[in-house]
Amino acid sequence: MALLDLLGEKRLRTREIFIFLVILTVAAAFGLQVWRTLYNNFAVEIVGLNGLQNGVVQSIREIPGFLALLVIYLLLIIKEHRLAALSVLIMGLGVCLTGLLPRFYGLIFTTLMMSFGFHYFETLNQSLTLQHFDTRTSPLVFGRLRSLGAASNILVGGLVFGLTMVLSFQSIYLLFGLLVALFALYCFKMDPVDKNLIPQRKGIVIRKEYWLYYTLTCLAGARRQVFVAFAVFLLVKNFELSVRIITVLFVVNNVVNYFLSPIIGRAINRFGERKLLSLEYFRLIFIFLTYAFTNSALVAAIMYILDHIFFNFGIAIRTYFQKIGRKEDIAPSMAVGFTINHIAAVVIPTIGGWLWLLDHKIPFIAGAVLSLVSLVFTQFIKVKATRP
Repeated sequence: MALLDLLGEKRLRTREIFIFLVILTVAAAFGLQVWRTLYNNFAVEIVGLNGLQNGVVQSIREIPGFLALLVIYLLLIIKEHRLAALSVLIMGLGVCLTGLLPRFYGLIFTTLMMSFGFHYFETLNQSLTLQHFDTRTSPLVFGRLRSLGAASNILVGGLVFGLTMVLSFQSIYLLFGLLVALFALYCFKMDPVDKNLIPQRKGIVIRKEYWLYYTLTCLAGARRQVFVAFAVFLLVKNFELSVRIITVLFVVNNVVNYFLSPIIGRAINRFGERKLLSLEYFRLIFIFLTYAFTNSALVAAIMYILDHIFFNFGIAIRTYFQKIGRKEDIAPSMAVGFTINHIAAVVIPTIGGWLWLLDHKIPFIAGAVLSLVSLVFTQFIKVKATRP
C-alpha cells in the first residue's frame, strides 16, 4: 500500500480512517453499480417506463442530494463516521427492495431510499477525507478511493454479467443489497476518527469568498445529470443494447478508471485545479455534441467511456475548496456543496425528459452549453498547484 507509506507520519488514526473509507467506498460502489447496471433494462423491460417517467425517477433520485444540507443537523445527534456507515446501510436496504417493487411508484420509493444513503455517504466521505488529509495528500486519497471504487465496479459488472444468465433482476438486487448492508454494519462498530481534529461548525455555512466553489459545483451537478439521466438511456432506448452489453461497457469503463484515477490525483498536484478542470470542460463540449448527433451505437459507447474519465477530474473542485476554505468549514461546506450541486439536478432530468419527447438531441446540446459555461468560470481559479 504505497499510499499508506506516504502517510506514515499520520500513524494509526490516519490508517484507520483510510481503511474505514475504503470499506465504505467499496460497499457503496457495489450498491450503486448494481443499481445502475440493471436500472435501464429493469426500467424499460420490467417496469415499462417511457422517457418522461425515466426523467421523473432520475429527478427524484437527486432529491436526497438536494437535501444533503440536513447532514449538518444530523451531526448534532450522531457522530460523523457513524452517520457515514448508517447511510451505506440505508443504501443497501434500498437496493434490496428495488427488485421487489417493480412498479413506477415502487421504483420511486426504492430509488429515494438508495439515493438518500448514497448521497449522504458521499457528503460525509468528502468531509472526512478533507479533514484527515492535507492539501497534497487529499487528491491522492480521492484518486485512490475512486480507483478502488472502479475495481469494485469491475467485480460487480463481471458478477452481474454472469448472474443475469441464471438469476432474475429481483434476486440480483436482493443479493447485492444484503452484501452492502453487511459491510455497513461492520463499519458502524469502528471508531477511526482522529480526536485532535479541528471541531466542525454545527450549522449552515455560506461565505462570499466561496462563490466560485458554489458556482462550479452547481454547474457540475447540472451538467452531470444530463449524462446520468440520458446517456445510457440513449444506448438502451435508441440503440437497443442489451443488459449484457451495458454491463460490458460498465466493466470497460471501470478498468480504464481504475488505472487513471490515481494519475488524476497526482495531476492535480502537478498542474493545478484550473488546468485539469479546463481540460475536462473543453472535452465535454465535444462529447455531448457527439451524443446528440451520432447515429452509431459504437461511437455513443465510446463517448460514454470518455465522459466517465473526465468526470473524475471533478475531484479538483473539492481540492480547490480545501485550499481556499477554513478548516472548521469543511463538513458544513461539503453539505452545502452537495445541496447546490443538486439544485439543478432535481429538475433537469424531468425537463430533459420532456425535451427528449420533442427530440433526443436537445438534452445533450444543453449539456454542451453547460460545459462551455463551466469552462469560462474555471478561468477564475487562482490557487497554485501543490507540488512535492
